Amino acid sequence: MKKFSIVFFISLFFSVSLNSLAQNKLSDKTLNNKISSRFGFLLDYPVDSLSIPRSVNISNGLFKKIKSKDWTSGFFPGTLWQIYQLTGEVKFKEKAAVWNAFIEKEKFNGTTHDMGFKVYCSFGKGLTVENNEKYKKIIIKSAQTLITRFNSKIGAIRSWDHSRELFDYPVIIDNMLNLELLFEASIISGDPTFRNIAIQHATTTLKNHFRKDNSCYHVVDYDTISNGVRKKATFQGFNDESTWSRGHSWAVYGFTMCYRYTKNKEYLKQAEATAKYFINNKNMPKDGIPYWDLKDPSIPNAPRDASSAAVMASALIELYNFTKDKTYLDYSNKVINSLSSDKYLLNNSVKVPFLLDHSTGNWPKKDEIDQPINYADYYFLEAIIRKQSL
Repeated sequence: MKKFSIVFFISLFFSVSLNSLAQNKLSDKTLNNKISSRFGFLLDYPVDSLSIPRSVNISNGLFKKIKSKDWTSGFFPGTLWQIYQLTGEVKFKEKAAVWNAFIEKEKFNGTTHDMGFKVYCSFGKGLTVENNEKYKKIIIKSAQTLITRFNSKIGAIRSWDHSRELFDYPVIIDNMLNLELLFEASIISGDPTFRNIAIQHATTTLKNHFRKDNSCYHVVDYDTISNGVRKKATFQGFNDESTWSRGHSWAVYGFTMCYRYTKNKEYLKQAEATAKYFINNKNMPKDGIPYWDLKDPSIPNAPRDASSAAVMASALIELYNFTKDKTYLDYSNKVINSLSSDKYLLNNSVKVPFLLDHSTGNWPKKDEIDQPINYADYYFLEAIIRKQSL
């Protein structure tokens, strides 16, 4: 893979995007200095298998540090792999491999649906950099573990095992992102089982998760006796009928990705419809960084969610590749530009292993509100790399 210096990349990025950006423009030198110096904070974070950085409260300096079993564990090493892709500096690749090793045991963890987030965002990103046979075996084993959660009668992979007092067989929109692991495992192994299960899950989600206006529910709960829909609800949105921003970003990303592997036009159609619902929403701020829920009654005083914007920006660059609809590219450009501004990119005086501020984790639980969170950084860099490929 051809490596670009960070200076060359920044020049390339701005040369292809500035024409469609109307506000908050940054010079090449300013952006280079800010982003490259923040990369160093991630590299220097102490290696500890029990303390993967997930988020930080800037006001008091308290970190949320996690073990490999947490659904976000793969994002920090995945971010390091992507920094290597951007800079070509081997030290980032080497450190990413060290963090990856802590996550390998998750290939046996069948108690969660988040195998893709943990394993594919770490080992999968590693595979984009080097042809590593060990990483391939880990991905295949992880896929074998993940499909133990598949119910063929319902046609979907079970999400949580927790909250059994609320749900019988919950399937969340987030789960769409874990299907990439299955598609890739099928390609690597030659076993169509993984691909077939991914398609069944996506098709079931397509059937039941979307409203007539193309917004989506967070949770669809199935009855394990009748195998039908038991209820549609939320676990992280404002209410059951609200527009939880990150959930909508997962939906667009997931169905665009599934179209990449299947060329099923119904997947592409849904991705486009939900994308347009999202980016044209009357409550979408001018800078493209959504409120955590676009139906929060406290808008415009509701928290923003940079992570949702980053996920959507990455998804829409791929969607643009398939459709050539400039609407999607324009939104992604706006988001990348906004997230690169002083409002969202952390100042170098804040010495923490994160790039972006102002993400919202779990508002109903008042957890990780308006903070740097590792998956925002991951999808922000992925969006930049995808934009570079244009």
